[in-house]
Amino acid sequence: MSNERVAGGRQPSLIDSLLPLAALALLIGGALTLFGLDALDGPIQVALLLCCALAALIAMKNGHDFAAVQETGRGALASVTSAIFILLAVGALIGVWNLSGTIPTLVYYGIQILSPGWYYVATAVICGVVALSIGSSWTTAATIGVGLVGIAGLIGVSPEITAGAVISGAYLGDKTSPLSETTILTAQIAGVDVYEHIRRQVWTSVPAFLVAVVVFAVLGITGSDTVSQAETDSDLSRLDEVYWITPVALLPLVLLGYLSIRKIPASMALLTSTLFAGVLGAFLQPDVYADFVAGAGNIVVESVKAVWLAMANGFSIATGIPDVDRLLSRGGMDSMLLTIWLILGAVTFGALLEEFGLIDRLVQPMIGAARSTGRLFLTVFACAFGLNVVAGDQYIALVLPSRIFRAEFARRGLAPTNLSRLAADSGTVTSPLVPWNSCGAFMGATLGVSTLLYLPYAVFCYASPTLSVLYGVTGFRIEKTGPTQLEEKE
Repeated sequence: MSNERVAGGRQPSLIDSLLPLAALALLIGGALTLFGLDALDGPIQVALLLCCALAALIAMKNGHDFAAVQETGRGALASVTSAIFILLAVGALIGVWNLSGTIPTLVYYGIQILSPGWYYVATAVICGVVALSIGSSWTTAATIGVGLVGIAGLIGVSPEITAGAVISGAYLGDKTSPLSETTILTAQIAGVDVYEHIRRQVWTSVPAFLVAVVVFAVLGITGSDTVSQAETDSDLSRLDEVYWITPVALLPLVLLGYLSIRKIPASMALLTSTLFAGVLGAFLQPDVYADFVAGAGNIVVESVKAVWLAMANGFSIATGIPDVDRLLSRGGMDSMLLTIWLILGAVTFGALLEEFGLIDRLVQPMIGAARSTGRLFLTVFACAFGLNVVAGDQYIALVLPSRIFRAEFARRGLAPTNLSRLAADSGTVTSPLVPWNSCGAFMGATLGVSTLLYLPYAVFCYASPTLSVLYGVTGFRIEKTGPTQLEEKE
């Protein structure tokens, strides 16, 4: 928050701070009531923009000019430029990987290897290993996650539970990987060595993931509605008829993994893999390319036109098998535009609340009321999760609590590793639970499963912050740097 900017006007009142949040709750609740899951197709975006207007009016009422409001909006948009390019690149990648046979090949082999009864557990573990290796939950979900959710519908298991397992594994790997930018950022802001931060996170992340694995095992054993072998064979046969299924088609996935490990910027890595898949697919799947663009007459023209169209508008195919068609007819940059609209509204609203002191006005009384370590931990969680809801961006939910509570943790003799672990557990892993948060919007758009549908099954995202707060209440694994200066009593 810019203290100079707030100093240029009046400090907001408690009513000023509460009004935008009340409006957000009312408008989003109304949108969900009137439109159901379709609310994410425009009504919630409108609600967020109306809340931006209200926050701007409150800022101007308190003496800030409209130029300051505009500058804050520009800063908010600049902060999500990278996320926007990643989203567009993911849309292009999904379209071209379906066209070129990468995703169909992944699905084809996956159906034969993975057992329906243990599918959710396997999904969570696979995504956890991949995310730990490359340090990115978004890239994991956009590649392996898309294929695993696609397989789910073909073998009779729930795509919604599978999406929850994908997210559970992806965020376990993301928050415990030294390659993850959120892990590095959290450690830096809290003033902790990144490897010390990761070691402390293990105490909540591993038990939380084990809880998730147990839940997924129970759901897999008791809840799978296995498709008959004849249906599965029919799906596999149709995929094999349409595409040339070969391990060579998985090379774009290998390339993306290599580029991610080498820390190439995500959007560049995704686009490179997309273009490579487009060129490779022209040799592997010439008939698919020709059918997609209705035969342009020249193989080079057909290939260029097919890849270009798949990047822009996605890939579509009619195989005669509805489940296969739903799996493959996806992607394109234009499929991400609603998600981008959602993110722009959410981060602008959050930036206005932060910049003009509306968030700080709410948080400071909460700190004063948190007289015990347990209450302080609960307050940090409430602040981080609340920021994921109202600010719509996990980076704000990580940075602000780490910055606001750092001095308070030091004053109470609590080691900064406690704060870094708590901020990651509260800010990072709860971000995909909010439909209009950048992470929730990304996961819903990428996996093809609405955030509200996978939300109950993202078990790790509940268990990790619960354990972190519980440790604060009980004192388990809480490190001290010196004598506490506040009496640890309720």
